[in-house]
Amino acid sequence: MIIGIDDTDSVDGMCTTYLTAVLIEQLRGMGTIKGMPYLIRLNPNIKYKTRGNAALSLKIDANPGSQQRIMDTAVSLVDEMADVKYENTNPGIVFLSDEVMQDREFKHVLEAFMWRAIRDVLTIEDARIIIDRFDLAHQGFKNGRGLIGALAASGAAICGLPDHTYEMIAYRKPENFGTSRVIDHDSVFKADKITYPNTWDTVDIANNTVVFAPHSPDPVLFGIRGDNTQSIQQAFNMIESEKIGRTILYMTNQGTDLHLLDGHICDIIEHRSYYLTGVVLEHPRTIEGGHTFFTLAEKAGTIECSAFEPTKDFRQVVRQLMPGDRVKVYGSVQNGTLNLEKIDIIELSNQDIVQNPLCPSCGRRMKSAGHSQGFRCRRCGTSDREVSRNPVRRSITPGIYEVPPCARRHISLPLVRSSDPRAFPSR
Repeated sequence: MIIGIDDTDSVDGMCTTYLTAVLIEQLRGMGTIKGMPYLIRLNPNIKYKTRGNAALSLKIDANPGSQQRIMDTAVSLVDEMADVKYENTNPGIVFLSDEVMQDREFKHVLEAFMWRAIRDVLTIEDARIIIDRFDLAHQGFKNGRGLIGALAASGAAICGLPDHTYEMIAYRKPENFGTSRVIDHDSVFKADKITYPNTWDTVDIANNTVVFAPHSPDPVLFGIRGDNTQSIQQAFNMIESEKIGRTILYMTNQGTDLHLLDGHICDIIEHRSYYLTGVVLEHPRTIEGGHTFFTLAEKAGTIECSAFEPTKDFRQVVRQLMPGDRVKVYGSVQNGTLNLEKIDIIELSNQDIVQNPLCPSCGRRMKSAGHSQGFRCRRCGTSDREVSRNPVRRSITPGIYEVPPCARRHISLPLVRSSDPRAFPSR
């Protein structure tokens, strides 16, 4: 059996990953958990999301006669723990039996649904159509919006992912929920130094910030992400913190860029994420608040690209772009603007500084001798008809640049995971 769960948290607390960890403990004796649970980040642009838009799923080899008890336990736990008093919390649970998991048509439909949930915008009805078509056991609370994520996360458990990473999440003891987290700053930076690049996005060195711990009043103490479970465990063992209530290791699509669509400017749709290639149309401009913008152009149209203040020094790269630079941008489209997550500077345009020529005798700049009459040195009387052209020295080089860890979305691929030698990982 596969169990999928989503939308149990709120801005005031709770966390679907925590509920899943508790559920796994409660299911002991009813069956054997198979492999790791899945933590699947869905489209990060969905307006109904609470924080990181994560959905969860797990596989369990149920003991004979335990299927109904397992389903009752999951429903009861969501009913007990989900923050349903919050307006936008609408939990959903789905249960996939062995029989339906063997149905090839169902697997094909579910995989397509999973990709749409990661990259597109779905409705509750989209989920209910599949649930009804294949007669899936399920439970929706309130409007049941969580059925979308529950079904999508179940798809990952059945169909797998083309790329995956891991996250070990440490949860707080219940008596500490809502209080300030106690984590030793120096131990976190030390753990990062020892285990990077096999672990990443634990700290932001450039901004001297710990980024692996949330600031919201939910049960998570911290989460260590990486490609190597041994390094994750090594980092975990080095962290000094308040007492931990429980831990769990998830397989996830975090840090993969699986949310990005290959598109053209003329085809983009709001609330989706893309990578687009074009040329910089004009010099970037910075407005009050430090937000920086430039226009990307291709034959089919133009789009505004933005690097907002939270992206910190990444804006310095963007500000050094010049008209004619060829770039590939990565990010999400909101209100007609692409919010940058990364930028690949493919080719820098040749830019010249145009000045009056220098006098070959005294070295001073000549002055205009009048319309269409060239230039003349007022001191020496020498003349020249051509302006002086000198190439602009650019302080950036072609390559791939990213926002810092403190501004990175969970699902965005950090360049430390990239094999491209042109990548400049942000630390």
